[in-house]
Amino acid sequence: MLTCRARFWSKTDADIVSDIANPISATIDFARDGVQHGFLSLPHSHNDSAWGAVMIPVTQVKNGDGPTALLTGGNHGEEYEGPIALTKLRASLAAADVHGRIIIVPAMNYPAFRAAARVSPIDGGNLNRSFPGDPRGSATQKIADYFTRTLLPMADYVLDIHAGGKTLDFVPLAAMHRTGDLARDQASEAAMLAFGAPYAMYMTELDPAGLYDTEAEAQGKVFVTTELGGGTVSPFSVAIAERGTANFLRHVGVLAGTAEPTEPPRLLDMDDPACFVQATAPGIVEPCMKLGTSVWKDDVLARVWSVEDPSRAPDTYVAGVDGILASRHFPSHIEAGDCLAVVAELA
Repeated sequence: MLTCRARFWSKTDADIVSDIANPISATIDFARDGVQHGFLSLPHSHNDSAWGAVMIPVTQVKNGDGPTALLTGGNHGEEYEGPIALTKLRASLAAADVHGRIIIVPAMNYPAFRAAARVSPIDGGNLNRSFPGDPRGSATQKIADYFTRTLLPMADYVLDIHAGGKTLDFVPLAAMHRTGDLARDQASEAAMLAFGAPYAMYMTELDPAGLYDTEAEAQGKVFVTTELGGGTVSPFSVAIAERGTANFLRHVGVLAGTAEPTEPPRLLDMDDPACFVQATAPGIVEPCMKLGTSVWKDDVLARVWSVEDPSRAPDTYVAGVDGILASRHFPSHIEAGDCLAVVAELA
């Protein structure tokens, strides 16, 4: 006698997510040639608009077959070099300038951008800690999912423009991550150097989980990011973003013309956790080194004073490695756990 047994398969969370359509819809046609300006429309019902939507600006410039470059800014809403440079670029591009396709999203986390905040006022979401996202999740998770499943798969080359925002100040740099894929790492390195920032960093993240960078690299994209100053936007930082974006596009063959010559960047590395200096107590920061200054291990980088308790001696923070002061906390008030400084080693 034969016994038939029913066999059951259980879907993983990833399988379930892949079956669910993202609620974001684009008002442009990604398959169509020409210049299109529109929106990524995310339904968002709230007190002031029952059937409202978050309208994330997007531009596509397409001219025939060829590679696709995806350009993004405003991953964090208070970093403005990217939104300024990409808004100016999308206003100036003509289809005849392009071979292939350029997709521009000047303010990825548009709710955070509108609020001049690092994270979204809708759900408190940090977009650059929300990947791969979830089409069933919060507004920020839905935006991440749309990039993961719709925009990134279209792209061959990805440039994500960051700056220090309200809390960090950086030497102006372009950066890449070493992924272990030799050919792709070489392509990312060449694109990073072509960007032409004064510094180029081989970046290691303290916690790569949830990053846009991590998702783009997991999908095999040539990926370059930046940190362009911080504290406030300057003509210098915007000029680096504009020139670097055009150089990146020309280097990868999507934009006509040749890259603008720049001085060779100073090469930096960040593969040692000792590069990072965290504050262990709140207070007011007395900086002891200028950004870009060469430092040796145990050099004093800063002191943190207690304004409330004059009897408390200042906490002194020193470099954990030899290198240069690549980043520092901004503004001067600091809390325990904040990143006080980053010393990058010379590559």
